[in-house]
Amino acid sequence: MTSIPQAPDILSAQFATDPYPAYRVLREHYPLLHHEGTGSYLLSRYDDVERAFREPVFTSDNYIWQLEPAHGGRTLPQLSGREHAVRRALVAPAFRGRELRETFLPLIERNARELIDAFRDDEVDLVAQFATRLPINVIVDMLGLDRADHDRFHDWYTAVVGFIANLAQDPAIADAGRRAGEELAAYLHPIIQERRAAPGDDLLSRLCTAEVEGVRMNDQDITAFVSLLLSAGGETTDKAIALVVRNLLAHPEQLAAVRADRSLVPAAFAETLRHTPPVQMIMRQPAEDVTVSGGTVPAGATVTCLIGAANRDADRYAHPDAFDLLRSDLTPDTAFSAAARHIAFGLGRHFCVGALLAKAEVETSVNQLLDAFPDLAFADGVAPPDAGVFTRGPRQLRLRLRDRER
Repeated sequence: MTSIPQAPDILSAQFATDPYPAYRVLREHYPLLHHEGTGSYLLSRYDDVERAFREPVFTSDNYIWQLEPAHGGRTLPQLSGREHAVRRALVAPAFRGRELRETFLPLIERNARELIDAFRDDEVDLVAQFATRLPINVIVDMLGLDRADHDRFHDWYTAVVGFIANLAQDPAIADAGRRAGEELAAYLHPIIQERRAAPGDDLLSRLCTAEVEGVRMNDQDITAFVSLLLSAGGETTDKAIALVVRNLLAHPEQLAAVRADRSLVPAAFAETLRHTPPVQMIMRQPAEDVTVSGGTVPAGATVTCLIGAANRDADRYAHPDAFDLLRSDLTPDTAFSAAARHIAFGLGRHFCVGALLAKAEVETSVNQLLDAFPDLAFADGVAPPDAGVFTRGPRQLRLRLRDRER
C-alpha cells in the first residue's frame, strides 16, 4: 500500500529552499488544503488556479488588507466592473503599443546600456549591479522623477513587497510596509501638484491629466498606482531578468540556440515565467462557496493560488519540470497577453497591465548582455539557487564576463 505523504507547510524552511517537490505533493494529494499558518486555502492545480483568476466569483477583496495599507489607497488589481475598466483605460496606454515602443523603449535601452557600461571588473553580481537597478531606473525615468533617489525608491518597494508577502504576519514587516507607503506618498504629493500645474510629457504628468468617461485620478489614486508600479514592476522584473539569464546559462544548448537566433529571447522569457515564475502565489477571496478539486472553499475565505505549482502541472504541460524554451505547449506569441498559457502574469480581467513593459525590459537586458559578453558564464561554474516564498529568484548571480564586445 502506498502511503500518502504529509501535507507540506509553505512557511517551512524546506519549502523556502525548494518549493517544487512540495507543489507536486499538493497537486497530487492535497489539491485543496487549508493551511493553518496563513489561514488560507491553497490551490495548486492549473485548472483550479485558472478558475480563480478568470471567474468573477473569485474576487480581489483580500487586497483591502493585503495591498491597500501599504499602497495608501485602492489599486487597479482590487477594482472590478466599470470602475476597473475605466481606471485600467486611464493607465494602460502607457504600457503598450506605440507609447511603449516609441517613448519608453528608448529609456529601457539607454538604462540597460548605462548599467552594462558601468561594469568595471571581470566578475559582476548581475542581481545587485543590474537586475535590481534597471526596473527602478526605468520607472523613475518614465515618471520624470529624480534618479538620485534610486536607493530610496528601492527601499520603499522592498518594504512594500515585504508587506504584501508577509504570509507569517510579522508585525515589524507590516509596520515597515505601511511606513514605506506613507513616506512614498509624502514624497510624491508635492511633485503631483507641480505636474498638475505644469504637466510635461512624463508618465506622472499623464496620470495627472488623463481622463476617461469623465473620470480622472485624484492624488491618492496616483500615489497608490505609483506605489504599485514600483513594487510590482521592480520586484518582479528584477527577478525575471536574473532568472532568464540564470536559466539560459544553466542550459548551455538553449543558450547557444538563443545566441544564434535572438528571436528566441521571448520564448526564453515565456518559459522562465512558466518554469520559475518570479511571483509564486497570488491571493483571491470567493464571494460565495466554490467547489474546486478536493472540496469546497467557503465564501469570504482567503485562497492562495500557487502559481509555481500550477505552472508545473503535468496535466497541462509535457515534462513540466524541464526548462525547454522550444516546448510546443507554451507559445511566446500569446505569453504576454491575457491569452497566455502560463499563469505568471495572472489571467482574465486582472492580467498584469505591465506585462509588455516587463517583456521589453527583460528582452532588452538579455540582448544587450549577450551582445556585450560573448562568453558570459557563472563565476564559479555553478547555477545559484533561488530564494523566497511569495516572490522567488536568485539573491546573487555572480557572472564571469570574460571579453566584452565593443
